[in-house]
Amino acid sequence: MDTNKPEGSIVRKTHGVIGLMKEFMEPDDMMNHLISVIHKYHPSTDVARVRLAYEYAKNSHGDQMRKSGEPYINHPLAVAIILAELEMDKETIMAGLLHDVLEDTKVTDEEMKENFGEEVLLLVDGVTKLTQLKYSHDKVEVQAENLRKMFLAMAKDIRVIIIKLADRLHNMRTLKYQRPEKQVEIARETLEIYSPIAQRLGISMIKTELDDLALKYMHPDVYKNIAEQINATRFEREAFIARVVKEIKDHLEQSGIKAEVYGRAKHFFSIYRKMVNQNKTIDQIYDLFAVRIIVDNLMNCYASLGAVSEMYKPVPGRIKDYIAMPKPNMYQSLHNTFIGPDGTPFEIQIRTADMHRTAEFGIAAHWKYKENQDGKKSNDNEEEKLSWLREILEWQKDFSDDNREFLGLLKSDLNLFSDNIYAFTPTGDVKALPKGSNLVDFAYSIHSAVGNRMVGGKVNGKLVGIEYEVKNGDRIEILTSQNSKGPSRDWLKIVKSSKAKNKIMQWFKTECKEDNIVRGRELLNMYCKVKGFIISDLLKTEYMEACMARYGFKDWDSLLASVGHGSLKEGQVIGKLRESKQKKDKKNAQSAEAILATYSEQDPARRETKNQGSIVVNGVDDVAVHFGKCCAPVPGDEIIGFVTRGRGISIHRTDCINVINMPETDRNRLVEASWNADAAEKDDVIYNAEIRIYAENKQGVLFNITKIFSENFVNINNITTRTAKNGLATIIVSFEIKGLKQLDFCINKIRQVPNVVDVERATG
Repeated sequence: MDTNKPEGSIVRKTHGVIGLMKEFMEPDDMMNHLISVIHKYHPSTDVARVRLAYEYAKNSHGDQMRKSGEPYINHPLAVAIILAELEMDKETIMAGLLHDVLEDTKVTDEEMKENFGEEVLLLVDGVTKLTQLKYSHDKVEVQAENLRKMFLAMAKDIRVIIIKLADRLHNMRTLKYQRPEKQVEIARETLEIYSPIAQRLGISMIKTELDDLALKYMHPDVYKNIAEQINATRFEREAFIARVVKEIKDHLEQSGIKAEVYGRAKHFFSIYRKMVNQNKTIDQIYDLFAVRIIVDNLMNCYASLGAVSEMYKPVPGRIKDYIAMPKPNMYQSLHNTFIGPDGTPFEIQIRTADMHRTAEFGIAAHWKYKENQDGKKSNDNEEEKLSWLREILEWQKDFSDDNREFLGLLKSDLNLFSDNIYAFTPTGDVKALPKGSNLVDFAYSIHSAVGNRMVGGKVNGKLVGIEYEVKNGDRIEILTSQNSKGPSRDWLKIVKSSKAKNKIMQWFKTECKEDNIVRGRELLNMYCKVKGFIISDLLKTEYMEACMARYGFKDWDSLLASVGHGSLKEGQVIGKLRESKQKKDKKNAQSAEAILATYSEQDPARRETKNQGSIVVNGVDDVAVHFGKCCAPVPGDEIIGFVTRGRGISIHRTDCINVINMPETDRNRLVEASWNADAAEKDDVIYNAEIRIYAENKQGVLFNITKIFSENFVNINNITTRTAKNGLATIIVSFEIKGLKQLDFCINKIRQVPNVVDVERATG
């Protein structure tokens, strides 16, 4: 903490110590600066091993250069300096110097362990694995799940993430050397991933700078405009805050309270967020600066608040006591807003020096390097460190305090760590649930039998309804009864977790077939009513038989039961019935010649070859088509065509998810299609098909499934499997088939395999 700030000064966080140095420095000069930073917070530290790590990294990286043109070793040196600014321990700083060695050089794990010990190796290896994680913006759910697992796994040693944050911070500081599109990509990833992690760990020293740098590259015009407007009114605002600081400092001295008082400028991203969320211009935002009061003990925090309240009128409802109720990231401070001179509002923050250190360094403050006189690490805070690691495992992965606004603003569907909450069983086991989960979700997270027999629950010792929304840290006892009739269908509407939904659906599938038939019939009726279809026109024998044949059912009741328990969607059934009716009525939407002219004129070279004349589009069989990979239609399937832009006609099954969920604006490009009469199952024509098999994870299941394909001379292209925590395996099989008859035969055979629960075609 800097105790030499001039009275009334306004402090704006700069881009770290590196930001104040020359853009390019000699590595040895940077190393000397690193040592000086370490000695500031621990003068007695033996830095010989830190110097050894520097020389080792420098030699390992050799002549490697960064895009900026500087030696590559400057990057790990900058990372190490940031870690030293966080007052991290010696092993963490050494790992910062070595963090790219395993990935970018020929150094092996064994060599690093031999030279620097297992602790440093584990830290470096952990950072390397984080670097290898791919954050694909095309797969948001996978990305969020990977990050959640990463965060929980790294809780075993949180220093790994701290090193990674320092690494990202320096990369952001040097982002100008990347291509513009790469700058935006890295800035967005920083704002969506690394800044929230820094916030959750309470490291505001890194978090605020990451925010500002991300804003600078994602919205450069906004960043420049804010900077210019802040500078334009700088002198007026500094004069105002200097007056307030002096008045508060004088009054505290008169009250016998020793305190450091200074003005703190809010960082640009905080201003930007307020402008967007409150729909204000920067001229309409008055609290661009806050007054920070640092005192020597807890009692003086509240005494200072009382003293300031004697001077200025507080704004009602604005006081926040984070001392009595700290934030989950350990942040403690008293906040309040007052009306200052001339009616201008301003915020004050009051905390002790220890609270301030934690506010700046967050969890990193718990790894502050300490040694006893023998040069060995002190264990004084070891129990505290371990308790923090245990708490991390229980964290609700959310950033609702200060980050909900900007996460919702920039990427609402990437609310990392806000997707999960954590609650406890009576025995202390931690259960992770999606945000918004209720007691039903919690019950099924314990065991399916608990969920099926659930009749109620207690939360923190009080009886609550099953709709109670579970909160982070709740202790929940599920009440069960052997006389329970099982889950309610209404539960499917309120549960949030896929595990609970799957368990409930499985129960209804096996236990309530008659109810499923009734439910399925109701769903079909309701779907037709919503869509404006007349169901009596669709429930003709020939249409129903075609639908049953399509989905492999021997009778209509079995199909209805499948709809009732959710294995088959009502939209798929109605879509099949409608297509059968349309085919019989021979309704043509438009001429195939006109459609083909549209795309062939644009790019005739992109027309694809015909599939042996197997497809008829609007009565014309001389049409260039290709089959949609999403649903893989085969002869015998009810199909429909879609006019693509420049790639001819794409053929899909009528129950394809992409067709069912197609926007209305694209539906005018759908055309009637059917199989040519000659497109029967032939030995010389094969089609690709894909099915999903749901089975209990038992020995021999996969063997029995593949045996069916082998015995029927069906060539398998690919098999992938995954097993959920509930023991239910999903097996996806891609294979070559002659037509629907052979496909249905294989599906029916697979359904007879022991432990197979269900089989369905891929629909997109």
